[in-house]
Amino acid sequence: MDQRISFITLAVADVERSRRFYIDGLGWREELFVPGEVLMIRAGEHLMLSLWDERGFESEVGPIRRGDGLVPVTLAHNVRTEAQVDEILSLARRIGADPVGEAIKRDWGGYTGYFGDPDGYRWEIAVNPGPTGELVLPD
Repeated sequence: MDQRISFITLAVADVERSRRFYIDGLGWREELFVPGEVLMIRAGEHLMLSLWDERGFESEVGPIRRGDGLVPVTLAHNVRTEAQVDEILSLARRIGADPVGEAIKRDWGGYTGYFGDPDGYRWEIAVNPGPTGELVLPD
């Protein structure tokens, strides 16, 4: 098996609401949109973010855990500068992301902040120092 991820699939309560957030709000481009079913967004050269209606998700994958607390996963979008981190967090705030935290300098040397999408998935916007940070950024 190759060491790679092809799809990241997240179950969402309302595909249209997710489309408004990611496509209309963040300005991303959709690859596939089937109202009430799925929104697919190219997230890398060979990576697709799939936002799948939770009913369809549950029918194929199984029951979704529900209750208090956060979904135990974060997604990260890395950028080159602290100003870019602040700019994206500001955009998230303008389009209604909740919550949106202020970016801070982390003990490990990075500068990061988080926002929540309409289903509570946490996005980290980050500058990572060193070779790992460079590895994940496009040329």
